[in-house]
Amino acid sequence: MKGRRSTASCHDAPTPPAADPTHAVVAVAGCPNSGKTTLFNHLAGERRLVGNWPGHTVERFEGRFEVEGTAFTAVDLPGTYGLVAVSADEEIAVRFLLDERPAVVVTVVDASNLEGSLHLAAQIGEAGLRQVIVLNMADVAERRGIRILLSQLAGAFAADVIPTMARRGTGLHQVRRAIAAAVGGPAPPPLAIDYGPILERQIDTLERAIAAHPGPASLAPPRWMALQLLAGDDGLARRMAGTSGGSRLMSAVAASRTAAAADGTGPELAIAERRFAWIRSLVAVSATSAEPRSRWRDRVDRVLTHRLGGLAVFLAVMWVVLRFATDVTAPLVDWIDAVVRGPLSRWAIGLLGLAGLDGGWVESLVVDGILAGVGGVLVFVPVLGGLYIMLGMLEDSGYLARAAAVMDRLMRAVGLPGRAFVPMVIGFGCNVPAVYATRTLDTPRDRLLTGLTIPFMSCGARLPVYVLLAGVFFAGQAALVVFSLYGLGVGVAILVALVAGRTALRETERVPFVMVLPDFRIPSSRVVWESTSQRTWSFVRRAGTVILGVSVGVWLLLAIPVGGGRFADTDVPDSAFGKLSRVVSPALRPLGLGEWEQAGALLSGLLAKEVVVATTAQLYGAEGGAVDTTKGAPSDFDTIGVGFIRAMAATVRAAPSAFIIGVPDFDDDNPTALDTAIRQSFEDGSGGHGALASLAFMVFVLLYTPCAATAAAIRHEFGTRIMWLSVGGQLVIAWVGALATYQGGRLIGLG
Repeated sequence: MKGRRSTASCHDAPTPPAADPTHAVVAVAGCPNSGKTTLFNHLAGERRLVGNWPGHTVERFEGRFEVEGTAFTAVDLPGTYGLVAVSADEEIAVRFLLDERPAVVVTVVDASNLEGSLHLAAQIGEAGLRQVIVLNMADVAERRGIRILLSQLAGAFAADVIPTMARRGTGLHQVRRAIAAAVGGPAPPPLAIDYGPILERQIDTLERAIAAHPGPASLAPPRWMALQLLAGDDGLARRMAGTSGGSRLMSAVAASRTAAAADGTGPELAIAERRFAWIRSLVAVSATSAEPRSRWRDRVDRVLTHRLGGLAVFLAVMWVVLRFATDVTAPLVDWIDAVVRGPLSRWAIGLLGLAGLDGGWVESLVVDGILAGVGGVLVFVPVLGGLYIMLGMLEDSGYLARAAAVMDRLMRAVGLPGRAFVPMVIGFGCNVPAVYATRTLDTPRDRLLTGLTIPFMSCGARLPVYVLLAGVFFAGQAALVVFSLYGLGVGVAILVALVAGRTALRETERVPFVMVLPDFRIPSSRVVWESTSQRTWSFVRRAGTVILGVSVGVWLLLAIPVGGGRFADTDVPDSAFGKLSRVVSPALRPLGLGEWEQAGALLSGLLAKEVVVATTAQLYGAEGGAVDTTKGAPSDFDTIGVGFIRAMAATVRAAPSAFIIGVPDFDDDNPTALDTAIRQSFEDGSGGHGALASLAFMVFVLLYTPCAATAAAIRHEFGTRIMWLSVGGQLVIAWVGALATYQGGRLIGLG
């Protein structure tokens, strides 16, 4: 193992600034799937702040914690495999380390995969930053028989090395103490790995050139900057070019890169090979393994990552996820619906009566506007909760990384990078963070192409629409319908990628797929619960803000008379909303959507897909009496208390069915007035082909603009022109897809 610590010389970078003893900044860094964010959450506790990175609309997480009276601010850096800024996430991490020069970096390393994880720690050491190395998942390493000599690693990196199990909170006290000690101690000399005579000659040349220019030399250790520039860090190169003497420096960089590649090996590859060789030699003397080479995990991985077997497993897993979300949660959906339409509506009317406001427009606003709209969306909270529970379990178990490896071949075949699968899976939860997750991809072409496909992933907000209509028209087969819609979205995304990738966005260079497969583990109930509760609560917050605002806006348009009547006392077709919807309705008639209510629901869905359900509940509730405000049996106590117990019991009984192919869905034999009104409207609007028309409606919801927030995210990431191209293209594809569904179905005798 060859390596050294650079000593004081004219090449040294400025020492990392002494930390403010009352408020030191701690950066938390690590590879994806290393447990970095779990450890950060433990450090931050309940004092976590969410903002945006400067110049980016990507969430930035900060947290405050104290160690023996000293306050620290922890910043969760984007997950990255290294500090050569190829992707946008890596550029954020590098820029933060350069600009902020945090007092200490907590580098989270997978203890069961030291060779793959120490690469980042080595680069941070070369940057001359104080760091504390956290060997996370120490329990996994122990199960594999891996024994690690902590003192050997600590000596090589001149840093404290702490084993932890972040999922259980084990070792966190030692991490906090090590952070405090690192902040208060002297800065270590930068790590210097021997890169061989050819590279070392060019590194030394660039190091002297950088040290001779005060601007570049003030940013970081000149040797580290020389390595970054030789390795092709474009972000750092652009920054260097803007400093005093930067143009001459970049000429020297170009000459050094050419000289370093004289043997035919690119400098970036040569640097990576030498760094990994140093890491392998270090691991060889600091870690031993008594575990036999063949393990059951390897055999399972061979199946899960197999070209055909892995794909079959992935489809089966997604089937179970959707069955759980749609069928198992159905009793809870019905319970919430009964509570909203019964006790809550009656209590609201009673309270308004006590205030002398019953029977007028205020009652209409509360019952027909707020309760029908927001309540109609909150009914589906169990559905989204079920979806997020399953996705959280798959993510925490380590399966999603294997699914990405399986999908790499398929993605490559259509021109998408293998790593694009990760943002696409995130899109099943919400399209907005999925668009920003494209920053993890390596080239602008890959980011743009993936960003154009993400809106076709069925986000959680679309799921309530599917569940509502599939439950009305396809009782007993709802999960199959929903599964088919998810598959259709993926298929359309692949088709768009195939067309765009071979025309306007033709691939010029192929970036290899790199992803470290995390160890299989039993999902942590705490991690899954935190993930589920945060995502579900985000949906509930939207119900209390965006959906509430739109519901009140729709009610207002329904209350404004255009064709006769008085305010809040006019026939729905004669309202402002009815007239506006009638203007759009002719364009949807070829799709079997001949009723203006359907056009109105789709119009409101441009803002957010949750609003489609809210508007549907308002429109058909106003006409069909979907809100039950009658008194009598069952009592409110029975509806809320006993009803909840029965719903939970039915949910528990239904849970095993999600894992069995062919078991029929939870079937509701007592359709509500809203269900009846929806069925009648679709039958009338399609001339008796209600089920086919409802399927066309769901296809349209699947394929057109997910929401205004997604459009804004695309605009921020790719520009206004791309946003309008995306929105317009999605509307055209949605119209054509719904037309093919309805008219094609009629031609072959369906519906």
